[in-house]
Amino acid sequence: MKKQAGFTLIELVMVIVILGILAATALPKFVDLSADANAAALRSTAGSLSSGNAINYAKRSLHSTSGVAVDDCADGPSLVEGGALSGYTVNTSGVNAGQTASCTVTQTSTTNTASYSLTGIN
Repeated sequence: MKKQAGFTLIELVMVIVILGILAATALPKFVDLSADANAAALRSTAGSLSSGNAINYAKRSLHSTSGVAVDDCADGPSLVEGGALSGYTVNTSGVNAGQTASCTVTQTSTTNTASYSLTGIN
């Protein structure tokens, strides 16, 4: 008789068990990505506020009737489309015309913060 070549049922079951154990230990690393997503969303929001400020400053510098007057960090959300930041709060701190201040946006779900720059303009 010829000897059969291949894997026995026990060998196949053992491989499946080992793969299952490896998957169970590696899975938590890939499942909980919410912290990374929240951090990225916060950085993105701060970047949007800085960009909105730069556009508003340029627009208002050219035409004093265009854009939005900025004299407080709380004016930051009015510089982005939609005008409101759902899930975020912005510190209230005065900004003098022509000066740039570092403002803070806080993610309410995590209390993490990020900074953005805001230039005051009348």
